[in-house]
Amino acid sequence: MQLSALYRYPLKSARGEALERSATGLLGLVGDRRWMLVDRDSGRFLTQRAFAQMSQLSALYAPDGGLLLSAAGQAPLHVAVPEASEALRGVTIWRDTFRVPDAGDAAADWLSAFIGKPVRLVHVPQERTRFLPSGYGQIDDRVAFADGFPLLLIGQGSLDDLVGRVGRPLAMERFRPNLVITGSTAFAEDGWKRIRIGTQDFRVLKPCSRCILTTIDPQTGERSDDREPLTTLKTYREKEGDVMFGQNLVADGEGVLEVGMDVVVLE
Repeated sequence: MQLSALYRYPLKSARGEALERSATGLLGLVGDRRWMLVDRDSGRFLTQRAFAQMSQLSALYAPDGGLLLSAAGQAPLHVAVPEASEALRGVTIWRDTFRVPDAGDAAADWLSAFIGKPVRLVHVPQERTRFLPSGYGQIDDRVAFADGFPLLLIGQGSLDDLVGRVGRPLAMERFRPNLVITGSTAFAEDGWKRIRIGTQDFRVLKPCSRCILTTIDPQTGERSDDREPLTTLKTYREKEGDVMFGQNLVADGEGVLEVGMDVVVLE
Protein backbone atom coordinates (compact mmCIF):
# COMPACT_ATOMS: atom_id res chain seq x y z
CA MET A 1 0.00 0.00 0.00
CA GLN A 2 1.10 3.56 -0.64
CA LEU A 3 0.23 7.11 0.32
CA SER A 4 -1.21 8.39 -2.95
CA ALA A 5 -2.37 11.91 -2.00
CA LEU A 6 -2.00 14.56 0.71
CA TYR A 7 -4.47 17.39 1.28
CA ARG A 8 -4.30 20.37 3.62
CA TYR A 9 -7.17 22.74 4.52
CA PRO A 10 -5.62 25.87 6.08
CA LEU A 11 -9.05 27.52 6.54
CA LYS A 12 -11.74 25.24 7.84
CA SER A 13 -14.32 24.45 5.12
CA ALA A 14 -12.53 26.46 2.40
CA ARG A 15 -10.92 24.88 -0.66
CA GLY A 16 -8.15 22.40 0.09
CA GLU A 17 -4.66 22.29 -1.37
CA ALA A 18 -2.96 19.14 -2.69
CA LEU A 19 0.58 18.60 -1.41
CA GLU A 20 3.45 16.35 -2.42
CA ARG A 21 5.13 16.59 0.99
CA SER A 22 4.19 17.82 4.45
CA ALA A 23 5.56 17.89 7.96
CA THR A 24 3.24 16.36 10.54
CA GLY A 25 2.85 16.59 14.27
CA LEU A 26 0.44 16.85 17.18
CA LEU A 27 -2.17 18.74 15.12
CA GLY A 28 -1.84 16.66 11.95
CA LEU A 29 -0.41 18.23 8.78
CA VAL A 30 1.41 21.48 9.52
CA GLY A 31 -0.93 24.40 8.78
CA ASP A 32 -4.07 22.29 8.55
CA ARG A 33 -7.28 23.97 9.81
CA ARG A 34 -5.55 26.54 11.99
CA TRP A 35 -7.98 29.22 10.69
CA MET A 36 -11.77 29.41 10.90
CA LEU A 37 -14.66 31.70 9.99
CA VAL A 38 -17.16 32.58 12.69
CA ASP A 39 -20.36 34.61 12.84
CA ARG A 40 -19.44 38.11 14.01
CA ASP A 41 -22.12 38.29 16.67
CA SER A 42 -22.44 34.75 18.01
CA GLY A 43 -18.90 33.47 17.43
CA ARG A 44 -20.30 30.23 16.03
CA PHE A 45 -18.23 28.55 13.33
CA LEU A 46 -19.23 28.64 9.66
CA THR A 47 -18.87 25.80 7.15
CA GLN A 48 -20.02 24.70 3.71
CA ARG A 49 -22.96 22.99 5.38
CA ALA A 50 -24.70 26.36 5.45
CA PHE A 51 -22.47 28.38 3.10
CA ALA A 52 -21.72 26.24 0.05
CA GLN A 53 -19.83 29.14 -1.56
CA MET A 54 -16.96 28.45 0.85
CA SER A 55 -15.99 25.62 -1.50
CA GLN A 56 -14.94 28.32 -3.97
CA LEU A 57 -12.82 30.23 -1.46
CA SER A 58 -9.07 29.69 -1.84
CA ALA A 59 -7.13 30.00 1.42
CA LEU A 60 -3.53 28.89 1.02
CA TYR A 61 -0.99 28.38 3.76
CA ALA A 62 1.67 31.10 3.56
CA PRO A 63 5.36 30.46 4.36
CA ASP A 64 5.06 32.72 7.43
CA GLY A 65 2.13 30.68 8.74
CA GLY A 66 -0.37 33.25 7.53
CA LEU A 67 -3.18 32.86 5.03
CA LEU A 68 -3.40 33.86 1.36
CA LEU A 69 -7.05 34.54 0.49
CA SER A 70 -8.41 34.71 -3.05
CA ALA A 71 -11.83 34.43 -4.68
CA ALA A 72 -13.48 35.44 -7.94
CA GLY A 73 -14.16 39.17 -8.09
CA GLN A 74 -11.98 40.09 -5.10
CA ALA A 75 -8.36 41.20 -4.85
CA PRO A 76 -6.10 38.66 -3.08
CA LEU A 77 -5.34 39.32 0.58
CA HIS A 78 -2.50 38.15 2.81
CA VAL A 79 -3.47 37.70 6.45
CA ALA A 80 -0.71 37.55 9.05
CA VAL A 81 -0.87 35.29 12.08
CA PRO A 82 -2.28 37.35 14.98
CA GLU A 83 -0.51 37.48 18.32
CA ALA A 84 -1.50 34.49 20.42
CA SER A 85 -2.67 36.47 23.44
CA GLU A 86 -4.16 39.57 21.79
CA ALA A 87 -7.62 40.43 20.42
CA LEU A 88 -9.10 37.22 21.80
CA ARG A 89 -12.59 36.35 20.58
CA GLY A 90 -14.98 33.79 22.04
CA VAL A 91 -15.84 31.12 19.47
CA THR A 92 -17.92 27.96 19.40
CA ILE A 93 -17.27 24.86 17.33
CA TRP A 94 -19.72 22.04 18.03
CA ARG A 95 -19.70 21.67 21.82
CA ASP A 96 -16.41 23.49 22.40
CA THR A 97 -16.41 27.15 23.41
CA PHE A 98 -13.05 28.86 23.88
CA ARG A 99 -11.10 32.04 23.09
CA VAL A 100 -8.73 32.48 20.17
CA PRO A 101 -7.03 35.45 18.43
CA ASP A 102 -9.01 37.50 15.90
CA ALA A 103 -7.22 38.23 12.61
CA GLY A 104 -8.36 41.84 12.31
CA ASP A 105 -10.76 44.06 10.40
CA ALA A 106 -9.18 43.83 6.93
CA ALA A 107 -9.64 40.06 6.83
CA ALA A 108 -13.12 40.32 8.36
CA ASP A 109 -14.25 42.88 5.77
CA TRP A 110 -12.83 40.84 2.87
CA LEU A 111 -14.50 37.63 4.03
CA SER A 112 -17.78 39.31 4.98
CA ALA A 113 -18.04 40.60 1.42
CA PHE A 114 -17.43 37.09 0.11
CA ILE A 115 -19.86 35.32 2.47
CA GLY A 116 -22.55 38.00 2.35
CA LYS A 117 -22.89 38.47 6.12
CA PRO A 118 -20.72 39.86 8.94
CA VAL A 119 -18.02 37.32 9.86
CA ARG A 120 -14.68 37.28 11.64
CA LEU A 121 -11.56 35.27 10.86
CA VAL A 122 -9.82 33.58 13.80
CA HIS A 123 -6.60 31.62 14.25
CA VAL A 124 -5.78 28.98 16.84
CA PRO A 125 -2.26 28.89 18.30
CA GLN A 126 -1.09 25.51 19.54
CA GLU A 127 -1.52 26.45 23.20
CA ARG A 128 -5.23 27.16 22.65
CA THR A 129 -6.13 24.00 20.73
CA ARG A 130 -8.87 21.61 21.87
CA PHE A 131 -8.91 18.14 23.39
CA LEU A 132 -10.29 15.28 21.30
CA PRO A 133 -13.89 14.17 21.86
CA SER A 134 -14.38 12.38 25.17
CA GLY A 135 -13.39 8.73 25.09
CA TYR A 136 -10.94 8.95 22.19
CA GLY A 137 -7.18 9.21 22.08
CA GLN A 138 -4.74 10.04 24.84
CA ILE A 139 -4.69 12.91 27.32
CA ASP A 140 -2.15 14.93 25.30
CA ASP A 141 -3.85 14.47 21.90
CA ARG A 142 -5.13 17.79 20.56
CA VAL A 143 -7.01 19.17 17.55
CA ALA A 144 -7.12 22.63 15.95
CA PHE A 145 -10.31 23.61 14.08
CA ALA A 146 -11.06 20.24 12.48
CA ASP A 147 -14.45 18.87 13.54
CA GLY A 148 -13.02 16.41 16.03
CA PHE A 149 -9.72 14.83 15.00
CA PRO A 150 -6.44 16.00 13.44
CA LEU A 151 -6.34 13.67 10.42
CA LEU A 152 -8.77 11.93 8.07
CA LEU A 153 -7.74 8.94 5.96
CA ILE A 154 -9.67 7.39 3.07
CA GLY A 155 -8.71 4.36 0.99
CA GLN A 156 -8.95 4.83 -2.77
CA GLY A 157 -10.58 1.40 -2.93
CA SER A 158 -13.41 2.68 -0.72
CA LEU A 159 -14.09 5.60 -3.04
CA ASP A 160 -13.93 3.31 -6.09
CA ASP A 161 -16.54 1.06 -4.47
CA LEU A 162 -18.81 4.06 -3.79
CA VAL A 163 -18.40 5.42 -7.33
CA GLY A 164 -19.45 2.05 -8.72
CA ARG A 165 -22.61 2.11 -6.62
CA VAL A 166 -23.51 5.75 -7.36
CA GLY A 167 -22.83 5.32 -11.07
CA ARG A 168 -20.95 8.55 -11.75
CA PRO A 169 -17.49 10.00 -10.99
CA LEU A 170 -16.88 11.50 -7.56
CA ALA A 171 -13.74 13.49 -6.78
CA MET A 172 -11.87 12.46 -3.63
CA GLU A 173 -11.76 16.16 -2.67
CA ARG A 174 -15.51 15.99 -2.00
CA PHE A 175 -14.73 14.00 1.16
CA ARG A 176 -11.91 16.28 2.36
CA PRO A 177 -9.36 13.68 3.47
CA ASN A 178 -5.82 14.53 4.56
CA LEU A 179 -4.42 11.13 3.56
CA VAL A 180 -5.40 8.87 0.65
CA ILE A 181 -4.16 5.30 0.50
CA THR A 182 -3.97 3.05 -2.58
CA GLY A 183 -3.45 -0.69 -2.70
CA SER A 184 -6.04 -1.66 -0.09
CA THR A 185 -9.43 -3.24 -0.64
CA ALA A 186 -12.64 -1.28 -0.17
CA PHE A 187 -13.05 -0.22 3.47
CA ALA A 188 -10.01 -2.15 4.63
CA GLU A 189 -9.22 0.90 6.77
CA ASP A 190 -12.23 0.05 8.95
CA GLY A 191 -10.19 -2.74 10.53
CA TRP A 192 -6.95 -0.85 11.15
CA LYS A 193 -5.86 0.27 14.64
CA ARG A 194 -2.30 1.44 13.98
CA ILE A 195 -0.47 2.14 10.74
CA ARG A 196 2.97 3.36 9.69
CA ILE A 197 3.51 5.71 6.74
CA GLY A 198 7.19 6.00 5.90
CA THR A 199 8.73 6.12 9.37
CA GLN A 200 5.82 7.73 11.25
CA ASP A 201 3.17 5.87 13.22
CA PHE A 202 -0.52 6.78 13.44
CA ARG A 203 -3.38 5.61 15.63
CA VAL A 204 -6.75 4.98 13.97
CA LEU A 205 -9.37 6.21 16.45
CA LYS A 206 -12.84 6.05 14.88
CA PRO A 207 -14.81 6.10 11.62
CA CYS A 208 -15.73 9.51 10.22
CA SER A 209 -19.42 10.39 10.31
CA ARG A 210 -20.42 12.14 7.08
CA CYS A 211 -22.90 14.96 6.47
CA ILE A 212 -24.56 17.06 3.78
CA LEU A 213 -21.20 18.63 2.92
CA THR A 214 -20.36 15.52 0.85
CA THR A 215 -23.16 16.44 -1.57
CA ILE A 216 -21.37 19.67 -2.63
CA ASP A 217 -19.30 19.50 -5.81
CA PRO A 218 -15.91 20.99 -4.83
CA GLN A 219 -15.36 22.31 -8.35
CA THR A 220 -18.64 24.20 -8.73
CA GLY A 221 -19.97 24.64 -5.19
CA GLU A 222 -23.33 23.20 -6.28
CA ARG A 223 -25.28 20.67 -4.22
CA SER A 224 -26.46 17.50 -5.93
CA ASP A 225 -30.25 17.42 -6.32
CA ASP A 226 -30.34 13.70 -5.53
CA ARG A 227 -28.23 14.15 -2.37
CA GLU A 228 -25.55 11.84 -3.70
CA PRO A 229 -23.27 10.34 -2.57
CA LEU A 230 -24.90 10.56 0.87
CA THR A 231 -28.04 8.78 -0.38
CA THR A 232 -26.07 5.75 -1.54
CA LEU A 233 -23.77 5.72 1.49
CA LYS A 234 -26.83 5.45 3.73
CA THR A 235 -27.79 2.17 2.07
CA TYR A 236 -24.66 0.34 3.19
CA ARG A 237 -22.52 2.53 5.46
CA GLU A 238 -25.02 3.64 8.09
CA LYS A 239 -24.40 2.67 11.69
CA GLU A 240 -26.62 3.78 14.57
CA GLY A 241 -27.91 6.70 12.53
CA ASP A 242 -24.50 7.92 11.32
CA VAL A 243 -23.11 7.44 7.80
CA MET A 244 -19.45 6.39 7.95
CA PHE A 245 -16.79 6.98 5.32
CA GLY A 246 -13.10 7.30 6.16
CA GLN A 247 -11.17 6.97 9.41
CA ASN A 248 -9.98 9.58 11.92
CA LEU A 249 -6.33 9.39 12.96
CA VAL A 250 -3.75 10.99 15.24
CA ALA A 251 0.00 11.03 14.68
CA ASP A 252 2.46 9.71 17.22
CA GLY A 253 5.28 12.25 17.37
CA GLU A 254 6.52 14.42 14.53
CA GLY A 255 7.59 13.43 11.05
CA VAL A 256 7.36 14.10 7.34
CA LEU A 257 4.95 12.54 4.88
CA GLU A 258 5.51 12.35 1.14
CA VAL A 259 3.28 11.04 -1.63
CA GLY A 260 4.49 7.61 -2.66
CA MET A 261 5.56 6.46 0.80
CA ASP A 262 4.79 2.89 1.78
CA VAL A 263 1.95 2.23 4.21
CA VAL A 264 2.10 -0.70 6.65
CA VAL A 265 -0.66 -1.89 8.95
CA LEU A 266 0.84 -2.47 12.40
CA GLU A 267 -2.34 -3.60 14.14
